[in-house]
Amino acid sequence: MTARLAIDASHLTRTFSSEGKPVHALVDVSLQVYAGEHVAIVGKSGAGKSTLLNLIGALDRGYAGELKVFGQHLKALPDRALSQFRNRQIGFIFQAFNLLPNLSVGENVLLPASFGVDLDHRQLRHRAHQLLDDFGLGDRFGQMPTQMSGGERQRVAIARALLLRPPILVCDEPTGSLDTQTASHILQVLKDIQHQHGTALVVVTHDPAVAAAAGRIIALDKGRVVSSDDYPVARSSP
Repeated sequence: MTARLAIDASHLTRTFSSEGKPVHALVDVSLQVYAGEHVAIVGKSGAGKSTLLNLIGALDRGYAGELKVFGQHLKALPDRALSQFRNRQIGFIFQAFNLLPNLSVGENVLLPASFGVDLDHRQLRHRAHQLLDDFGLGDRFGQMPTQMSGGERQRVAIARALLLRPPILVCDEPTGSLDTQTASHILQVLKDIQHQHGTALVVVTHDPAVAAAAGRIIALDKGRVVSSDDYPVARSSP
């Protein structure tokens, strides 16, 4: 059986303005990602990786070209419908965590359930506790994020992205704030979710080990897709 197409991008171009001059962050980018696939996006700083992730994650619609997620044209959705679609279909792990400082750890993890989600709250609360347990933060449910280290906040952000078990996970340097042992554990958790639920996992990374864990590598350079051979990573033997 052919895997379901999760992300279908055709000729994406994203241009920003800097001091009145156009800056081309993405140029004619086309790619496809299937359900259950693990893809790493690599490239030098400024290559357009985070810009591409923001488009795939439905956080930015100021692009030219065509982008469909599970067959849905993102540009065709009104703002409210887009927010609901993103909340249920796409989990986003931000490099900067983006936790709300006035909410506790548990409230941050449960935040995606606040946006029109018709699921049992007790079940979701149990799931939030379980995710925090999985990440070694089971006793931090009532703590405030400002009392935590960067690595701990990153684990909270990952738990939040996983709460609703979205079919797509997009991750911007998800292990950047973690020590080697914790990073390895988090990557294994993400891969387990990918295999168990057929999740499409898209990871932007500078870490060769993180890229090597992916099934496919997409390399960007100056906003364009280039051969991943230009960014070799060591892969372990099967």
